[in-house]
Amino acid sequence: MSSIIVKENKFFLNNKVYKCSFGKNGFIKNKCEGDNKTPIGKWKLNRLFYRSDKIKLPNTQLPALKIQENMGWCDDIKSNCYNQLIKLPFDYSCEKMWRNDDLYDIVIELDYNVNNPVKGKGSAIFLHIAKPDYSGTEGCIAINIDDMLEILPDLNTQTIIDIKG
Repeated sequence: MSSIIVKENKFFLNNKVYKCSFGKNGFIKNKCEGDNKTPIGKWKLNRLFYRSDKIKLPNTQLPALKIQENMGWCDDIKSNCYNQLIKLPFDYSCEKMWRNDDLYDIVIELDYNVNNPVKGKGSAIFLHIAKPDYSGTEGCIAINIDDMLEILPDLNTQTIIDIKG
């Protein structure tokens, strides 16, 4: 079983160090929706989503889904679908999975607040592609595409990501 450690802007896996970005406002133990902070803690990796129009299915042991134009992720505490994959159009606030930038070309869902999600504790916490300048995320961890493709074969649903802050 592989284990990822995230400490500040460093991402450790298999005795190798990668650069990463994290929440614009840093790390926090008690995450709140919209705080732009990355939650501290340990989570498993769930599913991988990818843009099949831009890249071929990556080499992965994670369950993989092609991102469709009608896919979103609910971030609205008023919805019963909070912190879940949804189909667009959608009556509540959500994040679009099909993006014009490259950040969601590969997205891995972290097992953060997913089973019986607590509304307001944070949603859409992913491992995804970093901006070229590694600027802060809204709460996710992000690495560059080449590093993502390099590590994917070593990841599975038993992999733990330990975000230390």
